[in-house]
Amino acid sequence: MSGDQPPPGAEPVLERADEAAFWETPDVHGAYPRLTEDQTARLAAHGQRRTTAPNDVLIREGERCETFFVVLSGTVAVVEDHGTPEERVLRVHGPGRFIGELGLLYGQVAFYSAVTREAGEVLLVPLDQLRHLVSQDATLADVVLRACLCRRALLVGEGAGFRIIGSRYSPDTRRLREFAVRNRLPHRWIDLEADEEAEDLLRRFGVGPTETPLVIWRDTTLLRNPSNAELARLIGLPSLPAGDRHGDVLIVGSGPAGLAAAVYAASEGLSTTVVEAMATGGQAGTSSRIENLLGFPSGVSGAELTERAVLQAEKFGARMSLPLEATGLRPEDEDHYVVAFSDGSEIAARSVVLATGARYRRLRVPGIERLEGTSVHYSATLYEAQRCRTDPVAVVGGGNSAGQAVLFLAAHAPKVHLLVRGASLEASMSRYLIDQVERHPRVEVMLHTEVTEVIGQEVLEELDVVDNRTGGHCRLSVRGLFVFTGADPHTDWLAGVVALDSRGFVLTGLEAQEACVHPETWDGHGHPCATLETSLPGVFAVGDVRSGSVKRVASAAGEGAMAIHFVHRHLGHSAVPGTTGTSAVAGHSDVSPHVRHKESAWFA
Repeated sequence: MSGDQPPPGAEPVLERADEAAFWETPDVHGAYPRLTEDQTARLAAHGQRRTTAPNDVLIREGERCETFFVVLSGTVAVVEDHGTPEERVLRVHGPGRFIGELGLLYGQVAFYSAVTREAGEVLLVPLDQLRHLVSQDATLADVVLRACLCRRALLVGEGAGFRIIGSRYSPDTRRLREFAVRNRLPHRWIDLEADEEAEDLLRRFGVGPTETPLVIWRDTTLLRNPSNAELARLIGLPSLPAGDRHGDVLIVGSGPAGLAAAVYAASEGLSTTVVEAMATGGQAGTSSRIENLLGFPSGVSGAELTERAVLQAEKFGARMSLPLEATGLRPEDEDHYVVAFSDGSEIAARSVVLATGARYRRLRVPGIERLEGTSVHYSATLYEAQRCRTDPVAVVGGGNSAGQAVLFLAAHAPKVHLLVRGASLEASMSRYLIDQVERHPRVEVMLHTEVTEVIGQEVLEELDVVDNRTGGHCRLSVRGLFVFTGADPHTDWLAGVVALDSRGFVLTGLEAQEACVHPETWDGHGHPCATLETSLPGVFAVGDVRSGSVKRVASAAGEGAMAIHFVHRHLGHSAVPGTTGTSAVAGHSDVSPHVRHKESAWFA
């Protein structure tokens, strides 16, 4: 869409009678709310007005923006590849609308440019002033946050942002694509074997196919096979400063359990650091819709739940860093533990919360490796769903994750086969999902069914499946395979350090103390191992990584919150009954020297 012609259903934005009418992108998805006069006035008290001329660049693609813009008069176009032959207008905003998406709140670089289309006026509000204002105005905070979340989803769906050029057969291409997808970063993959654009771009930058994968940003930045950390720094994902790396609690992992622990720890005044190896949200962050989570009667996507939790944790002062993969844990002295990371860095903390979750198991059948990342997927997000609009797909698994994926994909693909090796769905899928799956007209449930071979050279063409009762084989013509077949814990780095069960999950409570790797560590502690405490005093395990945990988002979040109660006990704090927040520790004589005040919020 060029932006010069009105899209279907659009209404013109009319300025003064002597000015031309420009067409504004309609607010179909709720991503472009118009602020009320009162909201604009409140923002104006914290900002300043600025007149604009045609083609003024308010936000430049690839650069950080520290300003929140509200359009007062005139129109502003959101543009990708501004000033290049590939320039395209994504949308147009008129008076009363604001400019920005989720990256604005996180301090990431902009994935677009914002350019005025004619003379007008905008309101500039510094981000620190915006944060202060929304901490006092819950309604405004919700308007801004909801719009930013929705705009990020739209950018992702439009393939805006940076480009990844690489072969579908390259493990590094798959690694970069997975990192971008899991972190919900707007980008477009250009297939080295299939896209004509790939050859033109390689020629333009003077690089050969053997130097791929490449990350290209707006024809000005090129990274040759960057690490995940290098890509994260380019985009502006959060990282820890090089200075003080000591604190009260270090949370390893940022799924629902880790984020809940971060919210409660930071809100109660503990100096809190969260590190994550891949992407915030964990496996829950890849869920298309979670409908059985308390407080969300209409359901919530894993991405939205994650983004809200991250902003909430940061609001209270939790520090986050990714990607940062833990490789070792050791006691440093009587009061601290040290966690080492793959980049050679270390962080010390008085307590550690292990919330590393679990990885979905890879399906081990002939032919699958060459198609992973192109036709075979271990999550079901908008990226993958867009590739299945005209073709049938198959989902392997019988749990809630598989059920959620089936319903999400059935809204995009013409046919979804659910392949379950067991005799029924009741064994591991919630009733509300079973009912929806079984009555969906585009879903076929195939019980007692296992995949034996994946067929296709460049893209998936067929699956060979077997009925595990009769041994009979058949072929399914599908173009996408989504695998949700259980998970293995992220605990290789903890072997020999804390007690693990036979499957590698972390033991807690009395089981952990009985299986303690070093029983003498509990001498003199005066209390038994707490419910969520590992075989090391002051080290706790929550969520999917914990042995015996209930694999549900709500229970993981509950464990994360509960772990902070035990952290306080370990640190020698005594919580005041009936209180929450910093008051539970602030009045205590042995409060941590690292305790800091709550910071400004996106939520009141």
